[in-house]
Amino acid sequence: MLDSLLQGFSAALSLDALLFCFIGVTVGTFVGVLPGLGALTAISMLLPLTYYLDPMVGLIMLAGIFYGAQYGSSTAAILLNIPGTATAAITCLDGYPMARNGRAGVALFMTSIASFAGGVFAICALMLFTPALSQLALSFNSAEYFAAMFLGLIAASTLGVGSPLKGLAMVVLGLALAIPGTDINSGQMRFTFGYFEMAEGFQLVAIAMGLFGVSEILTMLIRRERPKVLAKHITYRSMLPTRDDWSRFSWPAARGAVIGSIIGALPGSGPSMATFVSYAVERRAAKDPSRFGKGAVEGIVAPESANNASVQAAFIPTLSLGVPGDAVMAILLGALMIHGIIPGPEFIDQQPRLFWGLVASFWIGNIALLVLNVPLIGLWIRLLSVPYRILYPTMLFLICIGVYSVRGNGFDVGVTLAFGLVGMVMNMLNYPTAPVLLGFILGPLIEEHFKRALLVSRGDLAIFVERPISAGLLTCAALMLALSIWQALHARRKRLARETAAGTERTESN
Repeated sequence: MLDSLLQGFSAALSLDALLFCFIGVTVGTFVGVLPGLGALTAISMLLPLTYYLDPMVGLIMLAGIFYGAQYGSSTAAILLNIPGTATAAITCLDGYPMARNGRAGVALFMTSIASFAGGVFAICALMLFTPALSQLALSFNSAEYFAAMFLGLIAASTLGVGSPLKGLAMVVLGLALAIPGTDINSGQMRFTFGYFEMAEGFQLVAIAMGLFGVSEILTMLIRRERPKVLAKHITYRSMLPTRDDWSRFSWPAARGAVIGSIIGALPGSGPSMATFVSYAVERRAAKDPSRFGKGAVEGIVAPESANNASVQAAFIPTLSLGVPGDAVMAILLGALMIHGIIPGPEFIDQQPRLFWGLVASFWIGNIALLVLNVPLIGLWIRLLSVPYRILYPTMLFLICIGVYSVRGNGFDVGVTLAFGLVGMVMNMLNYPTAPVLLGFILGPLIEEHFKRALLVSRGDLAIFVERPISAGLLTCAALMLALSIWQALHARRKRLARETAAGTERTESN
């Protein structure tokens, strides 16, 4: 492992890799600081650039955006009480009260250190468990791959925030969007509606930029002006934690790193779940839970550590099994597939330079983020004052240029704008957009393995339950789906009961 890691550092320390690693973490921190953007928007915008880069360099840049956004997202959460990304929502609970108490500098410093600690722990887990999981996955056949991907889709749609039924509906929509194009077995074009541009189906870049770039920009443009920054002048002296702060740092950061690594390695869970679970654990473990919500250091350290640990650990199932855990991992998987690289059990053996170079870049990127976030906090604070009416139209123009540069086709630009409007409507109706992209990315793979398994079994569906691993994964998916549907129906009954009771009370009062 040490020899492989040294070879990875020799690749990651090349001039191109260092440059694009720095670009990735800087852009990630930038979009994390600005509320409403997020890693998905930035990765969608820069995905066309990776077509002209070495696959390892391109993946290093996109990955840097992903975990860099987690570092920067806490800045807006602490200073504005607005999370830069959804994963930083829990940081608002104690980060903003600390800022109101004049401890914004300490809060920003502690979140940076906790993020670094969580990331380092998860990188070690990535180095240890990804090769082992890849060896286990070598025994998989098409039935197991289909079951694993099916479980990932169900988990991503039912474990997220909001209605699980809406999440399932969006997964189905994503699978439907993957159908148009050329059939992988027969070579026949299907559902192209006479458009030659649809021979290869919808482009990943067009859908990703539309759903996560244009939609967010349109949504934010119709919102009101943001609140003023709470702390404009933060000195380095004000960032120094006290001895009591350090005493409350170690164990919450360690527990958050472990929780984040475990949850991040599970397909469909994501960093949002890791932050909420770690916060709940810290509140239960605290001697005085009443401190939480009023500026407790543990309330920002544990979620931030879990946040970054889960992001790094999300690469474990993506690279070893080829099953992305969330929408960002799905885009990274798509970026590799565009270059003809298929993550899976043989990925590490076939692409050792890419895998270990990526792992080495994580060490470099996390150190760079620590340097970026602590000394340059003043710069990130000033970025919050950039008017959105200037920032977002510029980004919209760059998105259109990026989409057009992929194939030089105006049809893709129209698809991007159309999906941007669809995504905006989905956001307004509280329909999650991430499951759509997961369904779109995994749709062709699920179809391929499903048909291949049926060819092996000569059309016998029993092949999916005859093998223990496949049967176990499908059983987990069925239980998860049944539980989510039951919870949704139960919540609906309770809501109807409350509305009926309220209506009865109003009738009696009248």
